[in-house]
Amino acid sequence: MAVIFELADYPINDAALRFGAPEPEAGAVVCFEGRVRNHHDGKKVVSLCYSVYPELAFNEGNAIAEEARERFGLIEVFVVHRYGELVIGDLALWVRVTAVHRGEAFDACRYIIDEIKQRLPVWKDERYVDGSRAWVYSQDHNAGGSV
Repeated sequence: MAVIFELADYPINDAALRFGAPEPEAGAVVCFEGRVRNHHDGKKVVSLCYSVYPELAFNEGNAIAEEARERFGLIEVFVVHRYGELVIGDLALWVRVTAVHRGEAFDACRYIIDEIKQRLPVWKDERYVDGSRAWVYSQDHNAGGSV
């Protein structure tokens, strides 16, 4: 049972991450891609920058992935969170979970995303078309907040 959490200061290559066939007991593989979109709260976004506290983020990210593996009985958890400068369309967060059944896989993927948004020491500085910028943090992850 593999649990992997990575921080990346380079573009995430999701095609390369979809490596090989899952374990033979896996009945479900769920992947999530969080991408930079061109708007937030009615403002047009041109880019953003994720700042991170690497040591704490790495430890907390691994803890979240391990919690999900135990809670949902996962076979595999693989999470990559990008930091640094990102532009519209860039992949900011990639999650892959493998489980025996689809229900656990979907629930685990959602759990990981929600916990990352709440607990990971990553801060987002959005840059807007009008030249302004803002630090964005959405504690209410179910209300359409940013990745």
